[in-house]
Amino acid sequence: MTDTLTVPSFDALRAALQARIDAGLLPGAVALVQHRGRTAFFEALGRLGPAADAPPMARDSLFRIYSMTKPIVSLATLMLVEEGRLLLSDPVARWLPAFAGQTVLQADGSRVPVQRDATVHDLLRHTAGLSYAWEPGPVQDAYLAARIGSRRMTNAQLAAALGPLPLAHQPGSAFDYSRATDVLGALLEAVEGASLGELLQRRVLGPLGMHDTGFRVPPADVPRVAEPQMPAAGDAVVVATTLLDVREPVVFESGGGGLISTAGDYARFLALLAGGGTAHGVRLLGRKTVEWMMADHLGPQLPVHGTLLAPGHGFGLGFAVRRERGLAPRAGSPGTCSWSGVAGTVFFVDPTEDLFALVLTQAPGQLDPLCDLLPNTVFGAL
Repeated sequence: MTDTLTVPSFDALRAALQARIDAGLLPGAVALVQHRGRTAFFEALGRLGPAADAPPMARDSLFRIYSMTKPIVSLATLMLVEEGRLLLSDPVARWLPAFAGQTVLQADGSRVPVQRDATVHDLLRHTAGLSYAWEPGPVQDAYLAARIGSRRMTNAQLAAALGPLPLAHQPGSAFDYSRATDVLGALLEAVEGASLGELLQRRVLGPLGMHDTGFRVPPADVPRVAEPQMPAAGDAVVVATTLLDVREPVVFESGGGGLISTAGDYARFLALLAGGGTAHGVRLLGRKTVEWMMADHLGPQLPVHGTLLAPGHGFGLGFAVRRERGLAPRAGSPGTCSWSGVAGTVFFVDPTEDLFALVLTQAPGQLDPLCDLLPNTVFGAL
């Protein structure tokens, strides 16, 4: 007879999500936990949207995953690296000429030349000197004037507009979360000679069986799209009122935040990371490449701008990597990788425990609590 005390129960995760749904903080959510190669928890809670008559949430509901797009694009990049078609030491300008001769903005408003060119490695670890331009100032003014982030731009047009703009930092001198993965999408298009959507479908999504993941939702699947709970106040209101319209044809296939997916699909991607590059009978990356991807690429000395990285965390090639057992206000093991999406999606992968978990919802104002709640309830079950 199996000792039930050795089998983790993830009832606490269910109860915590349901409490937030009952409190009106989340319309609904889908959560999945895989432990030691077994799906230990996979449930849909609440409703597909905040309306009282919204359909029930389902396991195959579709979510805007925003920055959880970044790890998928990063993995596709490393596939090209394994093939010898791309080097992380390549200057970005080799593939995107607009990034030649860049300059860095100084405190007095002047510009100085870069001390070295930004590289593909810099794009992957957000040390290319780029920004999201969330804070008011000259960089934000320049981004707004150039319409950076416009959904009417192609990836190539975005790169051409962004390259000549002033950098916030010297390349390689600081971590600053940024448009770098959008630029990476344009760079992959230049290497591969295909759109980012076509590239991802052929190289990652199709082989892994992620058939519900893409930059647009087909009309027949629109009823499965989860809709957001609008926050009462704060900056997240801006996000909530401008969430991607997944029903319309897409011009900007954002490598930094444009994919729509399901819990089951994204779990197939996380299984690949947990499995050292192989999952569901498919090998996309070598085991050592995945180890390289999931290692910290910042080190303890490189300055980190902003608050997106929790204490005790560095950044790998596409996501945060935990360096310390303590320091962070959430449970976890050293070596755990994790990331989230601004509309309310979060995941982590712990190779040491052979464990991964994710929660998908659409509630922009609730992302920070979810980033703590998921690991605390899942690790607490072990």
